[in-house]
Amino acid sequence: MTTPDRIAVSVVLAQPHRQFVVHLSVTQGTTVAEAVAQSSLTTRLPEDEASQLNCAIYGRAVALSQPVTAGDRIEILRPLRLDPKERRRTRARMDLTGRR
Repeated sequence: MTTPDRIAVSVVLAQPHRQFVVHLSVTQGTTVAEAVAQSSLTTRLPEDEASQLNCAIYGRAVALSQPVTAGDRIEILRPLRLDPKERRRTRARMDLTGRR
């Protein structure tokens, strides 16, 4: 619901086998951190991940202090478990040797 003083945003948390989406109506000037807190999705994260929160809006990393705008899709980013470059190196070694 969008009114002159309220705007609609979505907060998304993607987990390995499920995606959670919360649609919110927030006041103008609400920050990314405030919108995430209102969504309560951080309760689905392990405590260490929730304390080191990183977010993006439509895939672009943003500061938690950034104000949201109408229609924003705020994505809660989970930390990488494995460095992508190291993962590719490991996979290449496996392809060459046929073993791990």
